[in-house]
Amino acid sequence: MLQKESVKKAALGTIGILLIPLVAMQVTDEVDWGLADFAAAGVLLFSAGLMLAIAGNSIQGRNRLMLARIVLVGALFAVWAELAVGVFGTPFAGS
Repeated sequence: MLQKESVKKAALGTIGILLIPLVAMQVTDEVDWGLADFAAAGVLLFSAGLMLAIAGNSIQGRNRLMLARIVLVGALFAVWAELAVGVFGTPFAGS
């Protein structure tokens, strides 16, 4: 079962990570995110955080848990890269 503490950690982690491009937009013109970019990144990061929490609560065994975490973080980076620059050439790729 997912605990409130896990949801809070996922939310705070998401906010913390999203502060990086928000601050970068204030100091440079190289970062140009719109509301849709923040929303997509927020959903992606928050859902990944929740999945990591669920895996931590439900998977028994240190090696299995580590493998699950590696797979989840790898999937997060693959989706993020595809949305950002179109590594795999899907219709969801950024411009």
